[in-house]
Amino acid sequence: MGKFVDHATWPLRPEDEGPHPAGPEPLWNESVYLDFAAEDGSLAGYVRLGLYPNWNRAWYWACLVGRDRPTVLLADHDVPLSVPGPPSWDEAGTRPGVLAVRGEGFRAVHDVTAPMRSFRVTLDAGAAAVLDDPAAAYGDLGGAERTSLAFDLEWRSGGDPYPYRFMSRYEIPCEVAGTIRIGGIGGAGGEEIAFSGYGERDHSWGERDWWGMSWLWSSGRLDDGTFFHGMRANVGFEMPWPCFTVPPGGATEEHVGFGAASEFGEDGFPSRARLEVPGLPMTAVPLAFAPVAMTSPEGEIARFPRALCRFEAEDGRSGYGWTEWHQPPGWRGHGWR
Repeated sequence: MGKFVDHATWPLRPEDEGPHPAGPEPLWNESVYLDFAAEDGSLAGYVRLGLYPNWNRAWYWACLVGRDRPTVLLADHDVPLSVPGPPSWDEAGTRPGVLAVRGEGFRAVHDVTAPMRSFRVTLDAGAAAVLDDPAAAYGDLGGAERTSLAFDLEWRSGGDPYPYRFMSRYEIPCEVAGTIRIGGIGGAGGEEIAFSGYGERDHSWGERDWWGMSWLWSSGRLDDGTFFHGMRANVGFEMPWPCFTVPPGGATEEHVGFGAASEFGEDGFPSRARLEVPGLPMTAVPLAFAPVAMTSPEGEIARFPRALCRFEAEDGRSGYGWTEWHQPPGWRGHGWR
C-alpha cells in the first residue's frame, strides 16, 4: 500500500505519519485513532491519543467491548506531555519515532513501524473501569470496578490512505492482529485473546473544539471484504462530506458526498442511523457503547457515544465497525436528520 487518493487539495506524504508543528490555537490538537472489530462482531475496541500542547496535556482513551461483555474503559484527560516528551523523528528521518505516553496507572507505546503501511500499539493499563452500564462513563468513575487491560496490536493497511479535502486528516482501512489481555473481573481469572479482525486508523492535526460542533463518523467492513468510511458534521447545510469505499482486493474509491440520519433515545444514546454511502446505502445499529465525556477549559461538557455497530446494507451485505455521534452542548438541535 502507499498510493494516495489524489484530489489535489493538499499533498499527503509519508512524513505526515509523524508529528506536526503546533498551531497557535489553544485547542490545537494532534489526534490518532485506531479501532478494531472481529469479523463476526464478537469483540471490538479502540484507542485514541490526543495531544494538546497549548493546553499542556494529552488525552488517552482505550476500550474493549464485545458480546456478553461489560464495557472496559480507560479514559485519562490529564496525561502529562513532559513524560517522556513529545514525539520525534529518528536521526535518519526515515520514519516517525516511537511515541510513549504514561498516565495514572497505564503506559502506552505507539509506533509507526512502516509509514502508511503498519502501526503498532502496546498498552499496559492496570486499572481500567468495568462498566455494566456504559452510561456510567459520563459520571464519576472513582467507585467503578477495575481490571487490567493490555493490547499488543498491529494495524496493517488494507487499502490506500485517504486524505480529506481541505482538512489535515487521513484514514487508512486496516487488517488488525495481535494479543489482548484482560485481568480478572469480579474475582474471575484473566484471559488472553489472540485477536484477528479489521479496523481503521485515523490521523488528524489542527484546531478541534469538541464543545462547538456535532458530527457523525463511521467506518466498517462488510462480509464480502468491502471497507467503507463516511463522515459528516452538522453545520446547517449540506456539502460533499468525506466518503470512500475499498472493494475486495481493489483500490480506494472516493465518492461524492455522504449523508446520515440518526435516531436517539431519551438518554441521548443513538438507536440507529441511516448511512447514505453513495452506491452503498446501509443502516448502522449500535451493539455496544464505549462512551467518553469531555470537559472544556471553561467547564462545558460534551458527550461522545462511540459504538461498535452492525451494518446492514440494502443489497444484503452486512458487517461490523465503529460509529461515533459527537454531542456538544445543544446537540439535539443540530439537524441530525
